[in-house]
Amino acid sequence: MDQTYQQERRPTVLVVDDAPENLSLVRGLLKDHYRTLLANSGATALEIAHSSDKPDVILLDVMMPEMDGYQVCSRLKSGPPTADIPIIFLTARSEVEDEQMGFKLGAVDYITKPISPPILLARVHTHLTLKAAADFLRDKNAFLESEVQRRTEEISTIQDVTIMAMASLAETRDNETGNHIRRTQNYVQALAMQLCESGKFLNYLSKEQIKVLYKSAPLHDIGKVGIPDKILLKPGKLTPEEFEIMKMHTTLGRDAIVASEKLLGSPNSFLQCAREIAYSHQEKWDGSGYPEGLKGDSIPISARLMAVADVYDALISRRVYKEPMPHEKAVDIIKKGRGSHFDPEMVDAFLAIDTVFYSIAQRYADSQEAVQQKARAV
Repeated sequence: MDQTYQQERRPTVLVVDDAPENLSLVRGLLKDHYRTLLANSGATALEIAHSSDKPDVILLDVMMPEMDGYQVCSRLKSGPPTADIPIIFLTARSEVEDEQMGFKLGAVDYITKPISPPILLARVHTHLTLKAAADFLRDKNAFLESEVQRRTEEISTIQDVTIMAMASLAETRDNETGNHIRRTQNYVQALAMQLCESGKFLNYLSKEQIKVLYKSAPLHDIGKVGIPDKILLKPGKLTPEEFEIMKMHTTLGRDAIVASEKLLGSPNSFLQCAREIAYSHQEKWDGSGYPEGLKGDSIPISARLMAVADVYDALISRRVYKEPMPHEKAVDIIKKGRGSHFDPEMVDAFLAIDTVFYSIAQRYADSQEAVQQKARAV
């Protein structure tokens, strides 16, 4: 049993030659050191090389009928399953041009006949050793890539959980329900994808950036955790003084995210996007918004996207102090805000997919019971 195991563990050498005496000769030289497979034609060699019993190295004659060694080599090097198998040419053709052709096709060595046993064994040993090292590195790289992918996914999951935990913290202090977070992040994603498909903001709206926007959106109202309950939860209209305090949620949100960025000690695209949204989603296209009164293109694109998403959701959502507005009326209000409250490009994109917004709103709709429970909780 141990002898059979050791035999299977030995490297496998495929010998390809149309002359039986040559096959017998080479096999005799190798049999005490390696497991050998024999092929008397190029077609048979290709079949063996592509089988589950793939050789570790191939000794290949050049002058064979139907398919010569150069053609076999070219076929073997053309595809991933066999491209990494080292090929050593064994041939009576000793011209420099013949060797150049062999190496050009991807062979690792070129041994001329008559064969010198010590040279043959040394060359085979060398190339098997090199192949083993290359296989080890390739497997190691594959393992490392797999580990990097696993860790990246793990970090992404931790990031997602942290985001939702922070967003939920803000939600516990507000009249909003958890579904508001899900709706707005999906609105932002849908709006960004529509703009991208329309050829707008292509320098900004990459596939990766849209993912960042989706993840960042739930933190748009994180600053509300710092607003006093008597103002944040007031069911009626705020006084001018109260509204000034309420407006501070944008600055508080930005400052909290800036503090997180400082802890990381390096730039972070996700936190930058979250900071822009938290700080500037209440800005208006005509400059009448807050906290800085930014106007037009000076408002970050991320915040312009959130402005549409946040207002639409506020309009169509049920609250203890108001009934939900019909979708059509909410669409009309946003349409009328084109060029004043909202970026015209954002509104045009919204109008093109307003039914998608409606579908998202229906999918994550708040029940009346959930709204009432939320009201009792706060």
